[in-house]
Amino acid sequence: MTENTRLDIGKKTLANVDGPAADNVMNSLKNIAPDVGKYIFEFAFGDIYNRPNLDLKQREMVTITSLLTQGDTAAQLNVHINASLNVGWKQEEIIETFIQCIPYVGFPKVLNAINVAKEVFKERA
Repeated sequence: MTENTRLDIGKKTLANVDGPAADNVMNSLKNIAPDVGKYIFEFAFGDIYNRPNLDLKQREMVTITSLLTQGDTAAQLNVHINASLNVGWKQEEIIETFIQCIPYVGFPKVLNAINVAKEVFKERA
């Protein structure tokens, strides 16, 4: 696959998953770290998000769960909770996914993620 093809596929996938938020992320990087934006397009959304065997809903479940477990990822959680809703998740499914994490990562990280979700849900209402 050529670099332009990876870039084009990544841009299309990111737009499909993140909608207008994709432009915000890329624009925030273009004057300071444009290569990071290119890596996001080509690698994360061109290569990884287009691998076989998981659909976009499953990929977003993995992503929001991973972000929750890391902690201190509110901005990225915001983007990917929106993305989860964009690819067909229901609000209740997102919250249930977070609840499932309580025994493994604890209440503080889960509560932080729920607070981000609450803001996203409110913005989208």
